[in-house]
Amino acid sequence: MPTLQWIGKDKVVSHHLNVPVRELKHQYGFSDGIETDENLHSGNKIIHGDNLEALKALLPEYEGKIKCIYIDPPYNTGNENWVYNDNVNDPKIKKWLDTVVGKEGEDLSRHDKWLCMMYPRLQLLHKLLAEDGAIFISLDENETTHLRCIMNEIFGENCFVAQITLLCNPKGRSQDKYFSTNHEYISIYSKTKLPKDSFSIVKSDDLISKEYRLKDEGGAYRLLELRNTHREFSKENRPNLYYPLYVDPISYKVSTIKDENYSIEVLPLWPDGFEGCWTWGKELSKLDSHLLVAKQIKGKWKISRKSYSKSDDGESVTKKLFTIWSDSKFYTEKGQLSFGEIFPGLNKNDFPQPKSVDLIKEIIKTCTKEDDIILDSFAGSGTTAHAVLNLNKQDNGSRKFILIEMKDYANSITAERVKRVIKGYSDKEGLGGSFDYFELGERIFTEDGYLNESANIDSIKNYIYYSETRSSISTPNQHADKHFLGLHNDTAYYLLYEKGTITTLNHSFLSTIKTKAENYIIYADNCVLTKSFMQSHRITFKKIPRDIIQF
Repeated sequence: MPTLQWIGKDKVVSHHLNVPVRELKHQYGFSDGIETDENLHSGNKIIHGDNLEALKALLPEYEGKIKCIYIDPPYNTGNENWVYNDNVNDPKIKKWLDTVVGKEGEDLSRHDKWLCMMYPRLQLLHKLLAEDGAIFISLDENETTHLRCIMNEIFGENCFVAQITLLCNPKGRSQDKYFSTNHEYISIYSKTKLPKDSFSIVKSDDLISKEYRLKDEGGAYRLLELRNTHREFSKENRPNLYYPLYVDPISYKVSTIKDENYSIEVLPLWPDGFEGCWTWGKELSKLDSHLLVAKQIKGKWKISRKSYSKSDDGESVTKKLFTIWSDSKFYTEKGQLSFGEIFPGLNKNDFPQPKSVDLIKEIIKTCTKEDDIILDSFAGSGTTAHAVLNLNKQDNGSRKFILIEMKDYANSITAERVKRVIKGYSDKEGLGGSFDYFELGERIFTEDGYLNESANIDSIKNYIYYSETRSSISTPNQHADKHFLGLHNDTAYYLLYEKGTITTLNHSFLSTIKTKAENYIIYADNCVLTKSFMQSHRITFKKIPRDIIQF
């Protein structure tokens, strides 16, 4: 597989491993139109801070759990005011830090900066994505080719799903040099190779009523031609799909067996006599012959099959989406109008390109169920949260959103929009819901690798348990064992930790343990148990990485 090279790549390929783990410091909760200091544990999060560190902070709780990721990163047009603020210590990259990418023209260094910014973030997004999840990335022609290259490296070429061409500006950009651009792209990748119908969506009632106009005892249906309408499939390369069917000219019923009633032979021939093939094999045609219908047109027989609007178990039919999205609901101006209704006193030029709520809702519908988690790490004005709440209201779902925004408007715009959407604005009814707002807090470990005594104890516990099990502590500790973290694969994990105090793993501590397990892993500062005793009781001692000098 071809790979993309750029200046600084060797320094960022593994950079996500060195990003410090920070705690998420709760600021307030919002529910029923009321702000509270209490952590609501709503499952909906808005996080203010650098998205690279915020994504790392999410790993202990969310690795492998995010079903849908949507990001709208900087397009790198040369006219944007985005800042590359990553913490990379290589001289080639350091000169780029805190540098505003402005009108530099189509020079290589601008693309280098963008790639160095995106690569470690995509690495962490890949870790957060569920095995059956998908990521959707909006971009235009400035970086979409580079994006595809690095996505193939990180996610795998076989996990490429599609590239949507989105008609976002039907009037076009008249200031463009050669052609008036009126589209952009949405690149889609999955975590693993998914079944072919993974992104099909349920057809709307309006579409069903238009397409399924016929009815019988089985319900509403439409007729689809049984002959394969793609000429590249034929008797020559699909010989198993080339066989005769027989028609009863009185009842117009179809059979795979010829007799005195089914006397007319029909082959899958094109009008010019080309030998094509059927879409069904002979066994399926025999099994479901009651679904086959014949019709005579200009002296020639045509065979169709009934396709019902609902399956045998009552499920509505689905459809595959096209790779060109041109619905007017998805236009950028729709996103601008919606934003203007929510913030009527704000200059729309402060947020010139917010995405359409209907666009993000359509994306979420393609790959989520009612209780999945959706992540947006370039949250902007908060359109993704708006779309999640809107869709939940529509289908009574309980999807959760996580938004990350690094800029100062994370609270005044991003979170404020979600508040207004929950409460209602203008003449729009409130969608309901709640969320918790966080800032990035202390590092769990200092730069020297020692445990940070200033970090929140719950954050420390969560990280240690995650580092051991690659899973999260499911519920706040209400266990009888004060220092108990959790039970995983019949191993009990303990953190014997007190701020400002040296802790010791001894027989006295063991007498307080209530959890029975096959194995025990216990963190403490010291251990006075003998090796033979620990081996016989299947205890593993791990030393807490603290700077002992301070004691």
